[in-house]
Amino acid sequence: MLGFEETINPLFIEEDHVYRQFGPEAPAVLDRCFYLAGLPRPDIGLGIDKIEKIEGLGVQLNEEKINGLQDVFRQYKKGDTSGDDLVLDLSSALEVENEMGMRILERVFPEFHELKPVASKTTLRSHMTSGWFITLENLYKNRVMPLKLFSIDRCFRREQKEDSSHLMTYHSASCIWMDEEVSLDVGMAVSESLLEHFGFEKFRFQPDLKKSKYYIPETQTEVYGYHPQLKDWVEVATFGLYSPIALSRYGIDQQVMNLGVGAERIAMILHGYKDVREMVYPQIYAPWKMSDREMASLLRVNLYPVTEEGKNLMESILQALIEHGDADSPCEFTVFKGSFLGKEIQLDIIEPEKGTKLLGPAAWNEIYVFEGNIVGVPTRKEVDDELSRNAILNGVKTGISYMDGVAAQAAYRAEEMVISGLESVKIRTTIAKALSDVNLMLDKVALRYITSNNLEIDIRGPIFCTITVRTL
Repeated sequence: MLGFEETINPLFIEEDHVYRQFGPEAPAVLDRCFYLAGLPRPDIGLGIDKIEKIEGLGVQLNEEKINGLQDVFRQYKKGDTSGDDLVLDLSSALEVENEMGMRILERVFPEFHELKPVASKTTLRSHMTSGWFITLENLYKNRVMPLKLFSIDRCFRREQKEDSSHLMTYHSASCIWMDEEVSLDVGMAVSESLLEHFGFEKFRFQPDLKKSKYYIPETQTEVYGYHPQLKDWVEVATFGLYSPIALSRYGIDQQVMNLGVGAERIAMILHGYKDVREMVYPQIYAPWKMSDREMASLLRVNLYPVTEEGKNLMESILQALIEHGDADSPCEFTVFKGSFLGKEIQLDIIEPEKGTKLLGPAAWNEIYVFEGNIVGVPTRKEVDDELSRNAILNGVKTGISYMDGVAAQAAYRAEEMVISGLESVKIRTTIAKALSDVNLMLDKVALRYITSNNLEIDIRGPIFCTITVRTL
């Protein structure tokens, strides 16, 4: 990119490098560094008491096994055996299963449980500059100038706490330009060329008051960019010229311009985040948001026919309901009569009550999801409530009607009746109040989202559908 070559800078930085780069300021810089620590490898003795404890666990020892166990601990102390393999090697030496080896290590050798971490002089890189000095020390005599490199990688900083603008680990997008002569104009040009790719159109530069010791005084510069999407000037980068004093400690007699951009900083600016934690760790800090389409995918018919005959029966029920749903009652219609899964059955749709219709007015309501609410929307009459109107205009249509659920349940019950040897079943749905009333099921994750956000499941409505199945 822009003629720069990518490289990976060292992540583990010895304390000495921070002193070489920062001089007297190093202790203050190291205060924000994480030091690496490790558990020491103890000397493990194998006295009579431990031998007796091992035998007390039911392991028969002989001289060969004891010598093998001592050799395992010697190899572990020397670093020839890793901690991951210790149980396996111990078990092999004693000719026992791994479970017994673990029990022996836990009960006979408390030294391992008493170990405390010991800090080293190695730190995690707190800023990309620490790695750049080491990289340049090893490259500058072997590469033709100008040397232009970039690196995008993690840095770690021991902040007092993580807040809306500070994380203990972040990504630094950094580059260097090394040559016999490098001016601040190079930093300005690289800044503009890089940041134009992110939509910034105007730039201004001003001295950075932080004045890091590894930069030449008065060269550390803050870059502000104007983005038309934001309609404001924001700080987006910093660059400067490395101090010849710090460079000389690495045997470098070239000039070096360094530019640094916080990747998370750019992402926050471009995507409008106010809290870096919410952007980087949305699963922890961001409000739980489930899209309507995701919610719709978590709604399904509960009881559904398993066999092809059952699925065909379900389609026949739906067709009959469409054809006769507005028939005046009392009425009765035979949907199917014949062989079903090896038995003769008859399936009827009935409504014995006078003065109504075969189906209730809400029978063909369809399920929509709008802003996390699950709504049963009328399809055969004018919608008179705001939630239903919004659901139709802006929500997600699931493609499931109340009768889809009822027909699937009836076909499933017919399968169940034949297989279990029952003589008849009756499916009666009156007024829908819950998803289960129309044979629908919502995944528990979606249900938890609805309840935690005070959203609605509103599928109320009169269905009044009765389906009977009997053997002949």
